[in-house]
Amino acid sequence: MVFEKDVPIQVGDGTVLRANVYRPAQPGRYPVVMAMGIYGKDIHFADGYKLQWDVLKRIYPGVDSEGTSGEHLRWELVDPERWVPAGYVVVAVDSRGSGKSPGYLDPFSPRETQDYYDAIEWAGVQPWSNGKVGTIGISYYGIKQWQVASLRPPHLAAICVWEGGSDLYRDWSHHGGIFSHLFPTAWYPRQVLPNQHGNAATHYRERDTGQPNTGTPLSPAMLAGNRADHPRDLLEHPLDDAWYKARSPNLPRIDVPLLSAGNWGGAGLHLRGNIEGFLRAGSQQKWLQLHIGTHFESFYLPEFIQRQQRFFDHFLKGEDNGWEDEARVRLFIRRPDGGAFRTETEWPMARTAWTRLHLDAAGKALKASPPQVEAKLSYRSLGEGISFSTEPFVQETEFTGPLKAHLWVSSSTTDMDLFVTLRLFDSAGEEVVFTGASDLTPVARGWLRASHRKQDAAMTQPYRPYHSHDEVQKLTPGEAYELDVEIWPTSIVCPPGHRLVLTIQGRDFEARDIPGRILHNSEADRPRAEFDGLCTILTGPEHDSYLLLPKIPA
Repeated sequence: MVFEKDVPIQVGDGTVLRANVYRPAQPGRYPVVMAMGIYGKDIHFADGYKLQWDVLKRIYPGVDSEGTSGEHLRWELVDPERWVPAGYVVVAVDSRGSGKSPGYLDPFSPRETQDYYDAIEWAGVQPWSNGKVGTIGISYYGIKQWQVASLRPPHLAAICVWEGGSDLYRDWSHHGGIFSHLFPTAWYPRQVLPNQHGNAATHYRERDTGQPNTGTPLSPAMLAGNRADHPRDLLEHPLDDAWYKARSPNLPRIDVPLLSAGNWGGAGLHLRGNIEGFLRAGSQQKWLQLHIGTHFESFYLPEFIQRQQRFFDHFLKGEDNGWEDEARVRLFIRRPDGGAFRTETEWPMARTAWTRLHLDAAGKALKASPPQVEAKLSYRSLGEGISFSTEPFVQETEFTGPLKAHLWVSSSTTDMDLFVTLRLFDSAGEEVVFTGASDLTPVARGWLRASHRKQDAAMTQPYRPYHSHDEVQKLTPGEAYELDVEIWPTSIVCPPGHRLVLTIQGRDFEARDIPGRILHNSEADRPRAEFDGLCTILTGPEHDSYLLLPKIPA
């Protein structure tokens, strides 16, 4: 293949971005697969993310040897050596202010999205292009796809969004209105700033030159003045205001074919957005896949690369390869001992038997029928919380789809944060956990700040509340309030003898403070005076609190 490094792309305001272009040596016009982002087009996966690279190598030892040298592998991007021989041009662009591209670094910004639009249009008219551009990539590279597709670049022909959120407020910064503190604050200095354009102190080096990958050095003062303070921006916008709306896609405007792939274990970042993007995109030709495993492994496994290429072969090359007959929904059905993919025709499944399990505070139980006696349970918000359990299942039972917790609550203070976790325990009382995007995960998780309980009636579904997050409605201490907590979707088959447990807390379920974890522990967002109170769950005929589950008939 031909490798062209640091190719200039001039965008609308005159700024020149830099891209790496990989194309077939045989002259011709080929479809383009493109990605734009801030992680560095010249940083080898193993150099930038050694821990994740070692995990991927254990899972798939051939990632850099079977059909590829791995020389051009980059974090969350396609391997050109697997795509160029398949008849594609691969273009990787450093976003404005990152890597070799000068300018003001502002993640997820409208300017960055407009740059992506301009880069797509540039690629669509190059002499090696057939005029059809597809976008592909994981996480940040996926989020940018939702954004740019809603601008409708004329040469954009299809998108493949792999584990990428579609709502900057609900998927990224404020889960249920609670500031997601640890991930963005750790992510920005750890993954983004080392790759800022002009950062001479970066520890990243290009393997082919041994030089920093960040272009012409800038002074520390210039660097500081040439970037947004992203964590502060998030904290200073506690509601879903115009700032977020400018950085979230208008999903109904998306009209190109799309393949959206989410991760059951991506709660807190890489699940909800893929589902909402699939559901709300205006595209008539769209497919949803929900898989398991770590955040990055599936993207690089041969079976998934084959699926990505079949999708693009159809829409970028015009091949009649049967893709149109693919089931619109493909789900990995999780079991404690594994599971398998199953195809469906819609999401959520039409045959879903929506099932209420009612909370009983008197017995800390989840029951098929509402309790006949009023009861309540209280807990310190920053303590261990309280749990409600089903009886052991008598027969194998599957729950796959969206879910919610409908709760009656009160607080000793003027607000409370609800962290709701659905867990599975085996017959010996051991908890069943799953490999997630970044760590081991329970069955499902949800969040809600009680003062953000207001719902958008037009967007809410009976099984999935949609909170407006446009005003704060404080609580009166001691008064009971009815609210719905969105729990992110799940799939679990419960074997006989296993129990489901609903745990409700006022803090994150995980106690470990692991770098990169999605935790909600900002004192600025959660001052102790207001969020370290006594919280109460009410149950009974006058306060019917319940868990709504998507039961799938056998």
